[in-house]
Amino acid sequence: MTGPYEWNPMPHQTSVTCIECDGLASFEFAEVLRIEKKEDVPYFQDSPLFDYQFVQGGIHGNWHAAFYFHGLHRRSLEAVSDLPAGYSPHDWDHSQYLYRSHGLDLGTLSCRKCGLVLKHKLSWPTDAYYQADIRGETLWAFNRESLIALRNYVAATDRKKLRNGPWSGFLLKVPTNFLRRNVRSKALKQIDRLLATT
Repeated sequence: MTGPYEWNPMPHQTSVTCIECDGLASFEFAEVLRIEKKEDVPYFQDSPLFDYQFVQGGIHGNWHAAFYFHGLHRRSLEAVSDLPAGYSPHDWDHSQYLYRSHGLDLGTLSCRKCGLVLKHKLSWPTDAYYQADIRGETLWAFNRESLIALRNYVAATDRKKLRNGPWSGFLLKVPTNFLRRNVRSKALKQIDRLLATT
C-alpha cells in the first residue's frame, strides 16, 4: 500500500494535501479527448477552456489532445456552444467507471481552506491527505469515504462481507501486514486519528 498498484482504479476526485497550506484539498482528474481532425487543432490551442497538448509515443502513437480541467473554470462546459463539429461538451465528462481517459496524472487541485485552485500533477500516494506511516509503510485512502471503508475492513474479523461494496477493488489490495493482529490496533489508531481531523 506504500505505492499505487499495477492497475488500481481511482475515483475521479481524491483528497490531497494542499501544496500551500497543508490543509485538506481536493484533486479532480482532467479529462482528455483525442482531436481527430488537424483543422480542429487551432480551436483547442486558442481556447481558454482547454489545454492543447501533442502527445508523443505510447501505444496510440502521436496524437493531438484537448484537456479539460474540471473545477478550474467558473464557466461550465455546458455553456460552450462554439465547439467544432463532431464535439460535445459531454465528451469531457467523467466516466461512470473509476477509469481515466488517459494515463496522465493531471488535474485540478482545489483547497477550500486557503482558496488555492491550480493545475496539478498528482503524485500518488505522496499527495494523499489520508495517509499514515505504520512500521515504515504507508497506509493510505483516496478520501474520507474510502478511509471509513478501510477502517471497517481492518477492524473486521470476517472481511468477506466487506469485499462486495463500492470500495472492494481498493480493499482487496490492502497488504496483509496491516491486517495482522499485532499491527491492526496501531493501524486503527492511526486511521481514527485521520478521521478526527476532518
